[in-house]
Amino acid sequence: MLDEEFKRTGNLADISEAISIGRRMVEVTPKDDSNFAAMLNNLGAYFLCRFEHTGDLNDLAEAISLQTRAVDLTPAGHEDLPSRLANLGTSLQHRFERTGEPSNIARAISVHMQAVDLAPEGHVDRPAAFNNLGNSYEICFERTGNPSDIANAISALSNAAHLTPEGDSHLPAMLQNLGNFLGGSFLIRFERTSNLEDIAESISLQTRAVHLTPEGHAALPSQLMSLAGSFVSRFEVTKDASDLSEAISLQTCAVDLTPQLHASLPSQLNNLGNSFLKRSQNLGNLSDITEAISRHNQAVDLAPEGHADLPGWCANLGSSYMWSFAQTNNPLDGKDGISNLVRALQLTPEMHAELPPRHINLAFAWYRYFITSHRSNHLNAAISNFKSAATCTSGNPRTKLKGAIWCARLLNCFYPCSTSILTAFGAALDLVASIASLEQTVQHRYTMVGDFLSIPADAAAAAFRLGRPDIALEWLEQGRCLVWGQQSQLRTPLDALSAHDPALADQIVFVSRHLENAGSSRRHSSTEKSWEGKVSLEDEALQHSHLANEWDFLLGRVRGIPGFESFLKPLPCSTILQHLPKSGAVVVLNAHDDRCDAIVLLARHENPIHIHLSDFSLAKAKQYQHVLNTQLHSYHLCARHADPMEDIWTSERAAGKYGRNRGVSPDGIYSVLGNLWNKVVRPVLHVLGLAVMPLARIWWCPTGPLSFLPLHAAGSYDGPHWESLMDYVVSSYSPTVTSLTQRVSNNTSIREDVSGLFLVSQPQVPHAAPIPGTTKEVHSLHEGAVRNGIRSMKLDGVAASVHSCPDLMEKFSSIHLVCHASQNASNPLQSRFLFHDGHLTLNTIMQKNLKNADLAFLSACETSTGEETLADEAVHLAAGMLAAGYRRVVATMWSISDRHAPEVANNFYEFLWAHRDKDSGTKFEYFTLPHFAFGIPVDIQWTS
Repeated sequence: MLDEEFKRTGNLADISEAISIGRRMVEVTPKDDSNFAAMLNNLGAYFLCRFEHTGDLNDLAEAISLQTRAVDLTPAGHEDLPSRLANLGTSLQHRFERTGEPSNIARAISVHMQAVDLAPEGHVDRPAAFNNLGNSYEICFERTGNPSDIANAISALSNAAHLTPEGDSHLPAMLQNLGNFLGGSFLIRFERTSNLEDIAESISLQTRAVHLTPEGHAALPSQLMSLAGSFVSRFEVTKDASDLSEAISLQTCAVDLTPQLHASLPSQLNNLGNSFLKRSQNLGNLSDITEAISRHNQAVDLAPEGHADLPGWCANLGSSYMWSFAQTNNPLDGKDGISNLVRALQLTPEMHAELPPRHINLAFAWYRYFITSHRSNHLNAAISNFKSAATCTSGNPRTKLKGAIWCARLLNCFYPCSTSILTAFGAALDLVASIASLEQTVQHRYTMVGDFLSIPADAAAAAFRLGRPDIALEWLEQGRCLVWGQQSQLRTPLDALSAHDPALADQIVFVSRHLENAGSSRRHSSTEKSWEGKVSLEDEALQHSHLANEWDFLLGRVRGIPGFESFLKPLPCSTILQHLPKSGAVVVLNAHDDRCDAIVLLARHENPIHIHLSDFSLAKAKQYQHVLNTQLHSYHLCARHADPMEDIWTSERAAGKYGRNRGVSPDGIYSVLGNLWNKVVRPVLHVLGLAVMPLARIWWCPTGPLSFLPLHAAGSYDGPHWESLMDYVVSSYSPTVTSLTQRVSNNTSIREDVSGLFLVSQPQVPHAAPIPGTTKEVHSLHEGAVRNGIRSMKLDGVAASVHSCPDLMEKFSSIHLVCHASQNASNPLQSRFLFHDGHLTLNTIMQKNLKNADLAFLSACETSTGEETLADEAVHLAAGMLAAGYRRVVATMWSISDRHAPEVANNFYEFLWAHRDKDSGTKFEYFTLPHFAFGIPVDIQWTS
C-alpha cells in the first residue's frame, strides 16, 4: 500500500498518489454503499499523513472533515467505530497542537473516551484507544498545566501497555508509540516532581522504542528527539554533563535525518538549540552559545505564521541572546534578547500554562539589563514581570512562586518602604500552599515545602519592618507547620456546617477521610516493576488527584454559603486573638537575617504586642544551636547506641548512654542559656512585667533554629544566685498559635467512660538497648493512679502489641508511652514508637477516632526534637500526637536517662492528681502544668 510505503520512507509522492486514488474511489462510490464510510476514513488518514510531513493546515482540515463524515455514517455497534473515532481524535489533537485552539483538544479527548467506551474488554482496538486518549491528555497538560490531565494520561497509557499481549503482531509498533507517549508522560510528571524514578522510566521506554525502529523509518527522528528530551531533563537534576552530551548527539542525528521541508524540523532545531544553550551555561563554552543562537534562529525562521509553538521558540531564542549578553556584554545581544522575549509574550494566548515562565524570563532579562544600566525603568520592568508571573491564573505553581519571591525580594531591596512588598509576600505564601497540595502524599509535600522554608520568616521580617506585626503573625501561622495544618483541616469539626447543610458536611467528611488515607498510604513506584503494578499505582495516583479536586470543589461550595466565607482559610489576626488562653501569654519568635522579633499575645489585648529583639540575630541562634548540639553529643545525649558494659540504669530511651563526659565542661550550655536569657527571654518578661514566682504561663512558638533551643531553661547560672525563666513562669511549647487556640475553643468535656490513663512500657525491643526502668515507671504511675481513684490500665512488654495498643488508645483519654522511639524526617507519618512485635506509627495512631484524646506523655527520647532542615514544620512525634488529636503532649528535646525519667514522670502526675478537679478522672485542667516538674535542678543533666 502506498500509505504504508510513505510511513516507511517519508516519500511525499507515495502519499500524494494514495490521496489521488482515494479521492477517485470516494467520488465513484455510492453514498449508501456499505464501504463508503471506510473509504472516507482511509482518505482522511492519508490527508493526516501528508499534514504530519508538510504541516499544511488545509490537509488537516480535509482529514477532519472526512473523518467526521466517516464517524457519522458508521452505525452504533459497528466493529470499526472505535478505530474511526480514534483517527478523528488524533486529527483534532494535531489541530490543537498547531493552532492552540482549546476546543480541538477538548473534542479530541471526548472522541477518544468514546473509543475506549466502545472497545470492550478483549477488543483488538482497546489498547490503541487507551494510548490515543493518554496522548491527548498529555498534550492538554502541556498547554494548561492541569495536574489531573497528566494523572489521566499516565493512567490511560499504562492501561494501553498492560492490555497489549506478548506476541501480538502490533506489539512492536505499540511499544514504539508507548516508548514515546508513555515516556513523555513520565517526563512531564518528572518535571513537576523531580522524581528520578520517573525520568529513568522515561529513558527506559524511549530507548526501547528507538531500538525497535528500523533505520530509515520516517518515525526515527521523533523517537530520537523524545529520548534526548529525557536525557536533558535528567541533566537538569543531576547536572551530569554526559546526559547533555548524549542529548545533543541524539538531537543532531534527528535533525540530520529530517527532510528540510518537514513540519517537525523547526521543533527539532529548537530543541537542539536548547541543549547547546544548557551546555554553554553549564560549561561556559562560547561556541555552544553561538550554536544555540544559530539553531534557534533557524527554528523561528522556518516556523509557519500562527504556529502554536512559535511563542516558545521566540522565547528560547531570546534566552540564548540574553546568555550571550551576560557573557560578552554585547548590547546588541541584550537588545535582540529582550525583543524576542517580548514577542514571545505577545504571541502567547491568555490562560496558557507557559505565561508564568515567559514573564520570568523577561523579568530576569530586564534585571540583567538593570545591573548594567542602573536605570530604574529597567528595574521596574523586571519587578512588573515578576509580579505578572506570580499573578497568572494558569501555570505551574512553583514557577509562579518564583515570580512572587523575586518580586518581593527586589521590592524589599530597592523599595523597602513600599507596601507592595506585603502584596508580593502574601502571594508567595498562598502559592507555597498550592505547591504542597493535597493531591501529593505527605512525604512528597514535605519534600516540596523544604525548598521554601525561609519564606514565612522572610515575609514576617518585612511585615515587622513595615510596622505590621498583625500581618507578620498571620503569615507565620499560614506558612509554618503547613503539612500538619493540612492534616488538621481534614479533621476539622463541622458542627456549624452540619446544622446548616448536613449532606454537604457528610461529603466533606467522606472526602477528607479518603484524602487523609491517600496522603499517608500510597505506595511508591520503586516497589512496582510489573505493568500490572504500574497500572495500579497510576490508578491510585489518579484517584488521589480526583479526591484533591473534589476537596477544592467542596470547599468552594461551602465558602459560597453566607457565614462560611472563611471556612478553612488562613485565619486573620483578629480571629487568632479570639481564642487565646484566658491566663498567661503566647510568645511567637521570628529569627531572620535582617532582624529578630517577638510577638506577645494576651487575651486581654486587642492587638499583638511587638518586641524588636535588637540584641539577637539569626546568626546567634545558629551559633547557640551548634554549641548546644556539641554539648549534647559530648554527653552522649544525642547518641543512638549503648555500651552493654555500662551500668544498666544509665540506659537511655533512645538507646544511648547517659552520663557525664568527665573531659567536657558544661560551661558551653550555661553560656547558651545565659545568652537566651539576656537577649530573648528577659526582654519578653520585661514587657509582661512579671515578678518572681507568680506561677504565670508562657506558650512559646519559636521559628527556625530557635525551635531547637531550650527557652524554658534560659537563665543566668554563672553566679552564686541563679536566676532563670523557671523563677517566673511555667513554659510550654506550641507548633503554632492556631494549634493552641483550637484546643482552647474545642475544650469540650471528655466522656466519663473514656476518661482514664493508659500506661504502656516496652523495656526490651529488637535492635535497641534494654531500658528496664520503663517497667518501674509504669508500675509506679499505675499505683499512683489507683491510689487516687483514677481509671487506669497498664501493659508491660509483650502484654502490649502494635495491634492492640491503638484500639486501647480509643478507650482512654490519656496515654503514657515508655519506650524507644524513632522519627522519620522525610515521612513524619512513619515516625514510630518501637514495640517488641513491630512499630506503632503515627499514621496508625491517626487512623483512630481519638476525639476524646487529652494527654499524651511520651517518655521516650527526643520526641519533641524536630528535623533541622524542616525546622518550621515541627517534624517530630510530639507535634504528630497533637495532630492525631491529643490536646496536650509532654515530650523531650533530647535523650532522657532511664534513671531520671521515672522521677520526672512521678512528679508530673503527682502534681496533676493533687490539683485536679474533684471527680474529674484523668481529664486534668488543660492550663495547669506542674511548675516544679520542670524545676528539677539543671545540674541533674550533668551528673552521672
